[in-house]
Amino acid sequence: MPRTNLNDILIFMAVVDAGSFIAGGQAMGLSRSAAGKAVIRLEDRLGARLLNRTTRTLSLTDEGRVFYERGLQILAAVDEAEASLGGQSGMPRGLLRVTVPDAFGRLVVMPLLEKYLRAWPDIQVEVSFTDQLSDIIEDGFDLAIRIGAAASDTRLVSRVIATYKTRLCASPSYLAANGEPREIDDLAAHDCLIFANRNQRQGWRFRGKGGAWIKAQGRSRLRLDNGEAIRDAALAGLGIALLPDFLIGGDLAAGRLRQVLPDLEADDAKIVTLYPDKRLLEPRIHRFVDLIVEALGHERSGARSSP
Repeated sequence: MPRTNLNDILIFMAVVDAGSFIAGGQAMGLSRSAAGKAVIRLEDRLGARLLNRTTRTLSLTDEGRVFYERGLQILAAVDEAEASLGGQSGMPRGLLRVTVPDAFGRLVVMPLLEKYLRAWPDIQVEVSFTDQLSDIIEDGFDLAIRIGAAASDTRLVSRVIATYKTRLCASPSYLAANGEPREIDDLAAHDCLIFANRNQRQGWRFRGKGGAWIKAQGRSRLRLDNGEAIRDAALAGLGIALLPDFLIGGDLAAGRLRQVLPDLEADDAKIVTLYPDKRLLEPRIHRFVDLIVEALGHERSGARSSP
């Protein structure tokens, strides 16, 4: 049997990791068609089907699973050889694709990206600023940063890197017009600004007497899918919001917003990184995660200033 083209093996591995020919091809700089042809060439050379294909999904055959595991061993050996010459984690290079929540991304992640690009000149970065949850693997992202969303997908690794306090707040004008709630049950008579999109809807809960969590009952006439939009609505006097310190710390300090029911303990906002579960993490991802942890790992419940 003629020797297999190593590039076809890499394309096959990328397709399996990404879960589709489209995303796998993109990871290798190829079209869906080119990635599909490479896998067919590999199957023809091996005389075995490696992937089961349907219109919606791909899955490994028994032969494909064995070949993929051998491929992982080959890649691990290559990475180990490179690390022995270029340092333990290698030199970051190539394209890093990241998806981040809109407000958190612009307020917190952007300064880190500047530092990251300055440190590693061979790196390029593409960032999607959105509060919509995407399929990281299917959409070809190397890394996602999310607020409070742990990995439910077994293909992903999740890591909590920072925690911020969340606080109920409203503008002085709203409180002057509607009164200030004195206990949790009073929220039922107030307009509550809720985060909601097609995938999720925020529920408010607070720790009550005895340590049990209690869900708050409140009116929700305005629901928004963006944290900064909720902050803007609160500043405009449209209701009470539950937001993390990194977003409203400056507003509370300046008096543009006032904390409501300060004795209530709300859920913290956990900042989570998500990335595909790989035995060896590429240096471009590893170094960026390290940078985030270094910058945010010491973030407690402290507030960031906002304009």
